[in-house]
Amino acid sequence: MLASSECDCMYIDANASTGKLDAIALIQYPFRMTATDEMALWARFLRTGRTVLAAVEGELKAAGLPPLEHYDALLELRRAAPGGLRPKALEARMLLAQYGISRLIDRLVRDGLAERRPCLEDRRGQIVTITPAGEALLARMWPVYRAAVARHFRSRLDPDTAAGLERALLRLSAPPGPD
Repeated sequence: MLASSECDCMYIDANASTGKLDAIALIQYPFRMTATDEMALWARFLRTGRTVLAAVEGELKAAGLPPLEHYDALLELRRAAPGGLRPKALEARMLLAQYGISRLIDRLVRDGLAERRPCLEDRRGQIVTITPAGEALLARMWPVYRAAVARHFRSRLDPDTAAGLERALLRLSAPPGPD
């Protein structure tokens, strides 16, 4: 059995039956956490992220828009304009995990949202750039995406909880310190 540890605890819970975010709270005092508690917290964290993401995706779909991965890729291509990005660089910049980057790029190109051109430094490679149609899609997706994030995430956090969540996420994304 793993030893318990002292930590700041962020409690996040998604109701599995309704898919709704039930609670977010940050307990900011050290306490003893068992290995079972740690795994339950980890599961809540993953489940909540999946629940909120699914709600945002659902709003995009209801508005007749493509999945969030399209927005994510097109935004990164716009940020890299006019030079574009190599597929691996695009994948590295995306917020969402993207294991099928080639298939995503194929869909974007097929739909006229992006285009490929040869990489001048490496003739075997390619550069992907956003097209005017891709720019227009970003403009149509943004208000729906922003409103969905506000509705399913930000509106459920009071300022203190949002600040605590920000601190916890910064701590989680930082390189681990010495043991």
